[in-house]
Amino acid sequence: MMPNKLFTICCFLVTTLILAQTKEISLEDIWSKGTFRTERLDALHSMANGKQYSVLNYNRASGNTTVDVYDYSTLQKTKTLVSSLDLDAVKYFTDYSFSKDESKILLATAQESIFRRSTLAIYFVYDIASKTLTKVSENKIQEPTFSPDGSKIAFGYNNNLFVNDLNSGATYQFTTDGEKNKIINGITDWVYEEEFGFVRAFDWNANGTKIAFIRFNETNVPEFSMDVYGKELYQTQTVFKYPKAGEANSLVSLHTFDLTTKTLKEVKVGKTYKDFYIPRINWTNNPDILSAQFSNRHQNELDLWMINTNANTTNLAVAQKDKAYVDVTDNLTFLEDDSFIWTSEKDGYNHIYHYNKNGKLINQVTKGNWEVTAYYGYDAKSNRIFYQSVENGSINRDIYAIKLNGRNKQRLSESTGTNNADFSADFSYFINTFSSASTPPLYTLNSSKKGEVLKVIKDNSNVRTVVAGYKMSKKEFSTITVNGNDLNIWIIKPSNFDANKQYPVFMYQYSGPGSQSVANTWNSANDYWYYMLAEQGYIVACVDARGTGYKGADFKKVTQNELGKFEVEDQIAAAKLLGERDYVNKDKIGIWGWSYGGFMSSNCLFKGNQTFSMAIAVAPVTSWRFYDSIYTERYMTTPQENASGYDENSPINHVDKLKGDFLLIHGSGDDNVHVQNTMRMVEALVQANKQFDWMIYPDRNHSIYGGNTRFHLYTKMTNFINRTLGQNK
Repeated sequence: MMPNKLFTICCFLVTTLILAQTKEISLEDIWSKGTFRTERLDALHSMANGKQYSVLNYNRASGNTTVDVYDYSTLQKTKTLVSSLDLDAVKYFTDYSFSKDESKILLATAQESIFRRSTLAIYFVYDIASKTLTKVSENKIQEPTFSPDGSKIAFGYNNNLFVNDLNSGATYQFTTDGEKNKIINGITDWVYEEEFGFVRAFDWNANGTKIAFIRFNETNVPEFSMDVYGKELYQTQTVFKYPKAGEANSLVSLHTFDLTTKTLKEVKVGKTYKDFYIPRINWTNNPDILSAQFSNRHQNELDLWMINTNANTTNLAVAQKDKAYVDVTDNLTFLEDDSFIWTSEKDGYNHIYHYNKNGKLINQVTKGNWEVTAYYGYDAKSNRIFYQSVENGSINRDIYAIKLNGRNKQRLSESTGTNNADFSADFSYFINTFSSASTPPLYTLNSSKKGEVLKVIKDNSNVRTVVAGYKMSKKEFSTITVNGNDLNIWIIKPSNFDANKQYPVFMYQYSGPGSQSVANTWNSANDYWYYMLAEQGYIVACVDARGTGYKGADFKKVTQNELGKFEVEDQIAAAKLLGERDYVNKDKIGIWGWSYGGFMSSNCLFKGNQTFSMAIAVAPVTSWRFYDSIYTERYMTTPQENASGYDENSPINHVDKLKGDFLLIHGSGDDNVHVQNTMRMVEALVQANKQFDWMIYPDRNHSIYGGNTRFHLYTKMTNFINRTLGQNK
């Protein structure tokens, strides 16, 4: 049953949303004033005792930053571990991490971004007991990480790896061949960071005697350069290694460093790989056994190796193959006996598996025609695994617990929508974040035993009150049958919708492999834009076509070797079906998207020129030949092997079909989808004598933000929509 307080909150929400709504949403509300900004729960770290958690707090008035400890049971602050006001050498810090025994805190200050995930910073170690501060290095360094006993810190600097001994103060450099744009030790190259999603490519073993790391030789990787216009008289350039599809990747190798003998050793596995990736390394609980995931370049084979670094022996524990690709897993968890938990799509849906330490399958823990969408961990005391899944419908997320043997499954979340859990270290509590299309984020403290709500932490009542004062209709979820598939769709109609009138339709999609845009969750900034457009007389719709996620591997992987074919066919067919509805003006249907979505919207306008009358493409891929190797080849193999798949579905090759209105937008500082994509599209359009609109945002990256940029961008797009789809066109 729902606790009375939570029930009251939900009832209040329903009541407020049906009250008279008078204000109209403006772009200033969304992008300048922050009118609809929700309260968030600060990122927290569960303390080892499982009863407390720590939070980084910033006092804007005093400029003070603190690491504070709170009790789960009361949610009250019990103590401050460190305050910048007490530190002479550190005026502020922006990130922190603990040593394993939580006696020391690593503090980051003067951080600066490199790429999407990578940063440089000055780091200090704060000893809680002695209240002393130690600077790790005089230089800005990358990815400093405590040894298991907290006595040392390993870090990257100038493409080499170092160990700082906190007891003696000595720093030891154990790789020496690092060189910019040639050799990187222990830190990922650009494409690994972007597509495999990690930066720290080194790991301490269980007793702190060895460090394993990946070495990247990117000497033969082609360079890409971007002009940086800035404010100076002459522009500068950023030059970095970027392997486009079919081009040379970094040559990777696996190494260990023995801190006792001060020796480096390259690690070989019992299989010869010609062109391969090492997307993950993890030490087991045995300090001699290292696990490493190896993947072939096509990424349709993924091998998990167990490597005895003392005996120089290797064991292939898991070997997965797929006709399309095998996703790398971050859910590898070693139990006390070094058996391990692993997630895989091998039965057609993403599920949890339990293997012994040699890789023999013990059992499949979860089963069904649904997907596990997050793995939270294993509690040895209760012998339970905690996870999130779409068992309650592919647009929803719920929290579950299940025994390691696959029995006694229990749903821990109650409300239908999107639930996400953050568990305490001992799995006795979890903080649940719940939202839906009609409920702003609700943070509650829950017991992991049965999932019951113990306390409401934040309910975003202010946002509910604000939203209730604006004209906003309901987001309607349903399915639409397209090309033999029931596709998820949401539709937003004007609040004064009249079925006897005809409305223009503006469609949004992203459509990338495994993605989801139709989800039962609270509004993003874009959603408020869609509600604003609806009040201006548009019907806004979103369809998740074939190739998107959470409906099984076959649905997701149908686009293999043909990105931009089936997804485009589905968007065109869905638009046609919408156009058949009496209240839709079939001559005024537009579509937009960003990144992969821009690739799609361009294709839809060109290939679907009888259906779509306009499109907006923001930061689009215009040919997969221009995009990076790891992402592109995962779905397309190489251009040398699949030229037709690349060329027949790239919008740059279909500009001659343009009949409608087209707006093309890009940031010149986009290190991900290079502005080259738009420049080549522009040239193709010019040579085809096609008129179009376009906008370049100087020095802006793939996200195109900063200062007034987002407000300007959405003003431009809104004006374009009104000019091309508006009722008076």
